[in-house]
Amino acid sequence: MIETNIEESIEETILELVDYGIEKGLIEKRDSIYVINRLLDLLNLVEFRDLDQKIGQSLGDGRKIGDILDSFRDYAVKSKLAEDDSVEILDLFDTKIMDTLAKRPSEIEKDFWSLYEKSPQAATEYYYDFAKNINYIREDRIKKDIKWIQKTEYGDLDITINMSKPEKDSRSIAKEKLIKTSSYPKCLLCRENEGYAGRIGYPARDNHRIIQLDLNHENWFMQYSPYVYYNEHCIVLKESHDPMRITRETFKRLLDFVEVFPHYILGSNADLPIVGGSILSHDHFQGGGYEFSMERAQERNHQREENGIEVSTLRWPMSVIRLKGDKIDDLVNLGDTILSNWINYTDKSVNIVSHTGDTRHNTITPVARFKDGKFQLDLVLRNNRCDELSPEGIFHPRQEYHNIKKENIGVIEVMGLAVLPSRLKKEMEEIKRFLLEGKLEAIRLDEDLNKHYDFAKTIKEKYKIDKIDLQEVIENEIGEIFSKVLKDAGVFKDTEKGQEAFRTCLEILLGQ
Repeated sequence: MIETNIEESIEETILELVDYGIEKGLIEKRDSIYVINRLLDLLNLVEFRDLDQKIGQSLGDGRKIGDILDSFRDYAVKSKLAEDDSVEILDLFDTKIMDTLAKRPSEIEKDFWSLYEKSPQAATEYYYDFAKNINYIREDRIKKDIKWIQKTEYGDLDITINMSKPEKDSRSIAKEKLIKTSSYPKCLLCRENEGYAGRIGYPARDNHRIIQLDLNHENWFMQYSPYVYYNEHCIVLKESHDPMRITRETFKRLLDFVEVFPHYILGSNADLPIVGGSILSHDHFQGGGYEFSMERAQERNHQREENGIEVSTLRWPMSVIRLKGDKIDDLVNLGDTILSNWINYTDKSVNIVSHTGDTRHNTITPVARFKDGKFQLDLVLRNNRCDELSPEGIFHPRQEYHNIKKENIGVIEVMGLAVLPSRLKKEMEEIKRFLLEGKLEAIRLDEDLNKHYDFAKTIKEKYKIDKIDLQEVIENEIGEIFSKVLKDAGVFKDTEKGQEAFRTCLEILLGQ
């Protein structure tokens, strides 16, 4: 039996949530009783006292949604609605709570396209605000991400330590082993995630809504990333569960998107292991309303094609060909020519080999945008070949940097934003403590920290620890490593030999 004061407290929380929904435009006041009854059902309650006198009391001065949901989560634990107080279990629960405020997908789409008639920015602003207000994007967690700017010879790089993805605890891991496996949805990107309740080992998406798009006369859908690595970080996914493939159709889809949403960029991970993203099983793109450093990179080796397309390379750690033009079809055709020629391009003098037997190594990471009245298509040349000296990839971060970044270099990193694992926060705090205490050897002997021993030793040798801002130095050294990681991933190095080889390659790729 739940104590009366706990029931009274949860009633106040229910009213807070209803008022929050009204204030954020998620529901109308007319919807209040309906929403309250849905919440009562989720909470295993059968009545609500003094209803008419209480709706609207907290409008304008209510708590933040994260705090309101914390009260629901506390209630779920105390009333045994939740099996335990693990983050995963409570996330499954509070997502259902928020779904009581969410419109149906068709209503969201109707609002979106109605606002699009006013402007593309109005439509995406509405949709982004909805994703935040409905707590699909958990802003209270996003704020915990650690971010700074790293100045380099190529411009400012963005460094992020991702703290917003909750880590599983031992209870969730144990339960996951007992759960019957399921292939629905097929992956985290499939359209079937819209409204999916989730399960142990799979996140709840009750409050998730997606927007249908037509790209290259095909059905695609847009959503926002729940982890928002940058402003309005969107994901565009194919309707069917098809694997990643970079083709001329890819270029057409990307450019179609920026024609519809000219204030956004859109790029694709490469379609091969090592140089691709974390999900190769479902064709998808990533973009949003953010200007990455690569966009501002200095252009060089300018030339103009007969159809008026401007071609240049970029002064960037990776090897980028930029195309600019007025007509999408012309850019698609030239992009396809470059892709087709690159797939079979070999220059052993700079370690580029297109195939090993029937295994292809060359591909492209493309990025599209609309800027200064022209469409732009950046084509980043990639190669995933391995050898005995580089078993994880010749153009992959070398092992000495794996303590900071060992994952694939995807499209977000290619453009100049490092997404680093949450473990670094705690590890760097420990390294900082040991360095301040003069205990370098303790780092080498620590099972979790010994991978950072050389990193810490370099700091100790380069700086006088008691004379510097050690936190700033650690961040700077991490940023420098990310810059070197991007250089490792570049197929033509930023050296005289590398750039000469790049210019020769460009002529061949253009069919000159």
